[in-house]
Amino acid sequence: MSETFNATGRRKTSVARVRLLRGSGVIEINGRPFEEYFPTAPLQLAVLKPFEVTKTMNNYDVRAKTHGGGPVGQAGAIRLGIARALLEVDAAMRPVLKEEGLLTRDPRMKERKKAGQPGARKRFQFSKR
Repeated sequence: MSETFNATGRRKTSVARVRLLRGSGVIEINGRPFEEYFPTAPLQLAVLKPFEVTKTMNNYDVRAKTHGGGPVGQAGAIRLGIARALLEVDAAMRPVLKEEGLLTRDPRMKERKKAGQPGARKRFQFSKR
């Protein structure tokens, strides 16, 4: 059996479990081809960024399972998962990945709606009389 490298990535409310296997660059997300799951170029580039930065394009196959959030959050979660899995492969990639900010979990989350208000920050219209 070939060696696998596992990692978890999160962004907003999305969670991705990523498995990295030595291979020819086949990426499968939730059992679907990568190009079908993320049809737009910006999302595809976001997912491929860790491979681009470490110059390991087409060296690994990726099997990812992701849930929660939307396409942008899921792409960010997979990107973080791939970067963390690449660290398991070779710890020497750390400075390159860190410089590009690929090892930092994006902490930005949606702020909760507060009681007695129409939104997180919005207030009802003030009426003097």
